[in-house]
Amino acid sequence: MSKTCEYCHLIGGYGKLFWETDFWEIYLAPSQRYLGTCVVAIKRHCRDLSELNDQEWIDFGSVVQNLEKSVEKSFHPTLFNWSCFKNSVFRNENPDPEVHWHFIPRYKESVEYYGTQFTDPDFGFIPQPIKREIQEEIQDKIIQEIRKNLPIID
Repeated sequence: MSKTCEYCHLIGGYGKLFWETDFWEIYLAPSQRYLGTCVVAIKRHCRDLSELNDQEWIDFGSVVQNLEKSVEKSFHPTLFNWSCFKNSVFRNENPDPEVHWHFIPRYKESVEYYGTQFTDPDFGFIPQPIKREIQEEIQDKIIQEIRKNLPIID
């Protein structure tokens, strides 16, 4: 089943799947305006956070810890933003939201990665949903770097 991400409005818009746990799928987001941006999506149909069970919350906590540690080691962001939006999906006549989180590393200083410059012009403010596509080879290198530094990977 192909998923639609309400944040980026694309079928399969969660990005490139690079890690799974029992309850969550972790994708490199299709937009890399902020280096290392990922989407963490529940594996089952789940409309609201209140529907998550204890095991899913515990597993999510482990994902947070491991993803933050890996991206910290990989790219040295200043801080991390986590968000869970369900706004744009309700613009549709028959909305069908799925619980997913946007993991957005934030950078006070510019970062260069494999010749690509990443700047965070909104640092200190809410991240803007402005799409930035990067070369697939760079996406793959970002995934390799995050995976390499994951403390726990199945």
